[in-house]
Amino acid sequence: MLRIIFATGNQGKMREIRAIMGDCGAEIISMKEAGLDLAIEENGTTFEENALIKARAVADALLARNKEQACVVMADDSGLEIDCLNGEPGVYSARYLGEETPFDLKSRDLLSRMADVPEEKRGARFVCAIAAVFPDGEAVTTSGIVEGRIGHELRGDNGFGYDPIFYLPEYGRTAAELSDEEKNQISHRSRALGLMKEELKKRIS
Repeated sequence: MLRIIFATGNQGKMREIRAIMGDCGAEIISMKEAGLDLAIEENGTTFEENALIKARAVADALLARNKEQACVVMADDSGLEIDCLNGEPGVYSARYLGEETPFDLKSRDLLSRMADVPEEKRGARFVCAIAAVFPDGEAVTTSGIVEGRIGHELRGDNGFGYDPIFYLPEYGRTAAELSDEEKNQISHRSRALGLMKEELKKRIS
């Protein structure tokens, strides 16, 4: 069976990834489950660059450990872009106000900065880039975007990250108020992973 090692330790992401890619006929594990504990510097200027940095770092570590790379390594980089804040926090979404700062505090800070921003200027989007490094060393990236706007308060507890402040007008709810099934149908990560599944089909028999 094909093994996919995902370069993340975020269990919320792993739940989404396994739910979305569960039908691709692969065993999907985190890098922690693969026995890797790496500190990877994400110094790219785009989501795609950061995803590739992470995927290649894990692939290189596996190659050094096992003398061969017999699996596909994937990584994602995702974040929130807010129009009225010139695209912030963007690629720094996880590091905004410090990596150890809880996301509810990060979210409240963003809401405070936007306190006087009218509804029509609260546009935002979640962006996700997925990178895959294949056994032959070839790399490919896919991306997904979901548009919405920033609400006025944190709402919902069925999500992680900035989900509680990301409002989806077509649903009348925040991303954190959606069920897992609803979220996995429309999320930026599900869109990027769906495209990556197509890339897997092209390359893995």
